[in-house]
Formats: sequence, structure tokens, C-alpha cells
Amino acid sequence: MLFNSYIFIFLFLPVTVAGWFLLNKTKASLPPKIFLLAMSLVFYAYFNIKYLPIIVVSIAANYLIYLGMKRLSKKAPRRLLFWLGMVLNIGILFYYKYLGFFTENINALFKTDFNVVKLVLPLGISFFTFQQVSFVIDSYKNNVPDYSLLDYALFVSFFPQLIAGPIVLHSEIIPQFADKGNKKFNYENFAKGIYAFTFGLAKKVLIADTLGNAANIGFGSIPSLNSVTAAVSMLAYTMQIYFDFSGYCDMATGIGLMFNINLPMNFNSPYKALDMNDFWKRWHITLTRFLTTNLYIPLGGNRKGRARTYLNQLIVFAVSGLWHGANWTFIVWGIMNGVLVILSKILSPRTEKLKKKAPVLPWLATFALTNLLWVYFRADSISDANHMIVKIFSMNIGGIDRAFFKAITTAEYDLVSRVIEKILPAAVPLFGYVLMFAMLAFAVFASTRMKNTNERLAAFKPGFIPMAVMCVLFVWSVISLSGVSTFLYFNF
Repeated sequence: MLFNSYIFIFLFLPVTVAGWFLLNKTKASLPPKIFLLAMSLVFYAYFNIKYLPIIVVSIAANYLIYLGMKRLSKKAPRRLLFWLGMVLNIGILFYYKYLGFFTENINALFKTDFNVVKLVLPLGISFFTFQQVSFVIDSYKNNVPDYSLLDYALFVSFFPQLIAGPIVLHSEIIPQFADKGNKKFNYENFAKGIYAFTFGLAKKVLIADTLGNAANIGFGSIPSLNSVTAAVSMLAYTMQIYFDFSGYCDMATGIGLMFNINLPMNFNSPYKALDMNDFWKRWHITLTRFLTTNLYIPLGGNRKGRARTYLNQLIVFAVSGLWHGANWTFIVWGIMNGVLVILSKILSPRTEKLKKKAPVLPWLATFALTNLLWVYFRADSISDANHMIVKIFSMNIGGIDRAFFKAITTAEYDLVSRVIEKILPAAVPLFGYVLMFAMLAFAVFASTRMKNTNERLAAFKPGFIPMAVMCVLFVWSVISLSGVSTFLYFNF
């Protein structure tokens, strides 16, 4: 089930919120939790019921491992259970997400003929696997209190963060479900929740999906692009993935607030970053936290000299790339990000003055590099990404194909075009250029200069103006839901 769908907005979400608070009025702790767990599993099963047993078995197995480590005091059997948990979680993720990729590469490298298994990736498996890996690690360290199976299952499957994050910790979520104050309907939190949800819906439907249409055309026809259309395609994807992921994070935050649950910040205006190190403190914050805590620090962190520190960082970014997808493009993207993060740290003493005196220069360099890196993230292959980069810098200046204009001309924009055609027919050929420029310019401005939703929530005060803005955005977004699309991070 998608956040940006009629069935979710007008049926699933109202029923689930109402059921949660009505059942909490009974003062019994189990019924509301059982209800919310059941609805979360319905939410997950709606995509493909065949994958429901995977998350159910995964939850049950990890909880049994937690119980085993809780009851055992000797180090050896606890370590055995720990590694069993690691093998179980990573093994399931490897089987569904990476088996085909590794088999293909082994066949290519050793000239073997192993059968390449092609599996449909269960939604959210990368997220709930990492969530449970973190839980098993904390259990091994004796950092987990007594939790019931119901509490644990709800922690893993809570539907706002189940499919695309954030990757939450048990200590952040389970105590909130136990807080009696959170079981009462809170008008302020609910208003904030609608505010954040609506902003996220608008980002996804009105900006990300529209620009995504243009990006798809460009990345689907790289050989025919000139420098202008290649650059437009690159920038369109840069904005698409920003507003797509930012939109999901806003909607997840908003839904959580409707239940009086505060999800950790996962997105903090990354395109405002002045270097790549700062960018990765702002983009997918909980993934960075997970990899830092559970990979970078165990590898030695920065405690074993400069060279080892840089190697550890490269390993983390390579894993981050592979986590995003079973393709060499993601691995290369991750490694290149790692190299640039290391360079930004090395050059930091020299760039600090520049950041203070002329921040636009380091911002421009960071933003340009981010755009180029997204080409590798989006392209189907490394050769396609290289070809796109060559196209961008080939200086083959030309016009923009009408297919790009049609891709972003949705029904509401088409209506404006018809009005212009009646009033000023000569301006119609220019309308596509103006619309393309205006959308990209607004997207860049909004992502780099405007407050993000978390900043808006911190200063939120219910009133007529914010209500009016939300009503307009909500109605506009709902009207545009005819072309429902999944969030990009569902694929990872």
C-alpha cells in the first residue's frame, strides 16, 4: 500500500488512527497494540501477500534469538546465538537481494554456468533487516530491556517506517508505545502530522513524480541526448530523488505524529551542504548512523591511524552503495562518495575560511558533484553513466526535445497551456521551456534555500494561513494521484 494512494489516505489511515485511539480508551494495553500490529502487517501484505511470511518468520526468529541471549549467561553460547542472528538476517537479505548479482559476476569472472536466480525483492527488506541486525547486536551487548513479542513485532513492523525507513532503534520506538500520554489523542500532534504528511505528499506527487518523467526519458535515451538535454535529465533526477525521499520521510514523520510517535530525523536539507562530508550528515541520517555504529567503529573507526581511517570509510561507503542495490553502479557510486568525503575532510582546514567568506563556491562545487554522482546511481550500467557524463560535457548545445515537455506537462499545466494558446498563441512554443525552467528552478530553490519540514514543525503554530496552504496542497496532490508511483527507496 502506498502513502500516495486513495486507499491509504481515505481508508487505511483514518481507520487505523481511529482504531488505535478508540482501543486505547479501554485502558487495556494489549488490544490497541494487537490492532496496530495487525494493520501494519495488512499494510505490508497489500503489496504482495506472498512476502508476509518472510517478515513474520524474521520477527519470530530474531525474537527467539533475543530471548536465548537474555537467558544465557555464558559467553560461548551467547556468541553462537549472536552469529546465528547475523547469518539469519544477512542470509535472508543476501538471498533475495544479492544472490543473482553475485552469481552473474561469478559466472563472468570464472566462466562458470551457475543458474542465475531472479527474485522479486520483498519490499522493505533492507530496512527491517538492518533494524533487526541492530537489535541483535544490542541484545548481545546486554543493551536491551525485557520486551514482549508483541512490543518487538510492533517495533519492527510499525507501518510508517516499515518500507523505506527511517532505520529506527528499539530504544527510540518501544518506550513511546508504552507511554500512557501517547495513548491519548493529541490535537497539536495530529495537526503537525497532517502538516508534515501534506508537505510530503506534495513533494512526491507534484514535484518528484513530474520531474521523474523527464529523468526517465533522458536516462532511457542517452545516445540521442545533446549536452542540454543530458544536463536537464541529470538535474531532473537530482531533484526527483531529493523530493521523493524527502517526501517519504515527511509523510512517515507526519503519520508517526498522528499516533503521537516521534520518528528520528532521516533527512535534513542535504542539498544545503557545503562539502560531501556535510552532505552525508544530512542524507539518510539513520543509515549513516547504523553503518557508523555497526561497521565503521567495529572496523577500528579513526583509532588506528589516518590510512586505516580512510580505508574504513571507503569500506563503509562501498557497503552503503551495495545496500542501495545489487549493481556495480551503486558500488561505484558509494566508493566515489567515500573518496569525496575523505577529500573534504582532508581539505577542511583550507576550506573553512572559504565557507565563511564565500559559501556559494563550496556549495556550488558540492551540488555539482552530487549531481554527477547521481548519474551513476540512476544509470542502468557504468557504461551508460559514463556515456551520460560524456554527453553533458560534450558541448553539443541544442534544443530540448518536445518529449521532455510532454513528460512534465500534467493536466493542470496543460490547462494553463490552453489558456495561453487562446490569449497569446505565439507564446505557446516557449511555454514548455518556461515550464521546464520554472520547475527545475523552484526545485533547486526549495531544496537549497527554503526551510525543511522538520524546521517548519519546530516553529509550527496552527492558524488560518497554514491551514489554507495545506488544504490547497492536499487537494492539488489528491487530484494528481491518478498517476500513482512507488517511492524510489522502495527499490532499495
